[in-house]
Amino acid sequence: MSDADVNAARSYRPGTWFGIFGKAVVVCLPPSEKSRVGALWELVDGGATFDEVLDALISGGLRDLPGFVLVSQGDETKVVIRGQAYASFVSAGEKVQVEGTASATWVERSLPDVTAMELYVGDDAEGSLLPINAGLVRIAAVAAPGGSWTSTAGSRAAVAEVEADPAPAEEAPPAPPAVPVDPPADLPDDETADQPALDHDGLTVLGTPEPDPEPPGIPGQPPAPAVTSRPVATLVFSSGDTVEVDRAVLVGRSPEARRLASGDQPRLVPVPSPHQEISSTHLEIRPGSGADHGSAVVTDLGSTNGSVLVQPGLPPEDLTPGVAVQLLPGAIIDLGDGVTIQVINP
Repeated sequence: MSDADVNAARSYRPGTWFGIFGKAVVVCLPPSEKSRVGALWELVDGGATFDEVLDALISGGLRDLPGFVLVSQGDETKVVIRGQAYASFVSAGEKVQVEGTASATWVERSLPDVTAMELYVGDDAEGSLLPINAGLVRIAAVAAPGGSWTSTAGSRAAVAEVEADPAPAEEAPPAPPAVPVDPPADLPDDETADQPALDHDGLTVLGTPEPDPEPPGIPGQPPAPAVTSRPVATLVFSSGDTVEVDRAVLVGRSPEARRLASGDQPRLVPVPSPHQEISSTHLEIRPGSGADHGSAVVTDLGSTNGSVLVQPGLPPEDLTPGVAVQLLPGAIIDLGDGVTIQVINP
């Protein structure tokens, strides 16, 4: 089933958790993680991959992240669950259950040929299933095509009853009609009791159009020049490879550019990371603009284990994610896992 078919048929039951829906990635976060939601929504809405979203989720460590669900849908479905969450899939015609734990890590599965998905998070919630394509909503449960929900299902207990006493398969009920994104603004709270249980915290964002492509770079920073007339620096990797900085350079285990301009694209430089200490798209080095014109700047892209910069004559500096730092000739960037980058004149 194509991504378009999956997205068109996805639905959710309102609840207390945050549900972030992108084209091929779904993220669920508990109510305590409201501060993370905005940045993750921007990442998912921008077309981030499974690895990029996972890196962002755990960039601050797992100690303060009590639970989450991350699912990517495509030719192969990947799911990562931590905490009080539960998922059920139909994979290659068989029912597969994945349940989160409260341990220091998470449960991760990759499943082929998934034709149905159901996610349960937080407490049970009343209310109808509501369709969603892309957006940010409050959820208790999520379903993708072929789910076995009925109007009264929506909890782990309901699933357990069905599996304990299986009944003949029935045709799935038709999808519910579309509902307004927000209740009428002129109705007081007590007059909205009969409305569908939509989110009222101001964070609900629904929409189907994809944004226009944006050039490579970090949101909020001056855009990087597409290609400079000559390199502003040369990067010497610990492997011996050299790369000229005449455009944006993305470095990581398996770097990807989420959004590409119609012209020249960033240079992607994969590096080995046998202990998985380096993130998939770890950092960006690009020609500077404005006050940094004529030199290279480096920005950590929210990597899991961070980046350390040592500039000539200065003490080591931990790069702050999303903040560009001008590079001096002779600077060394340490990505971890034995990978370093030395910056020299072109």
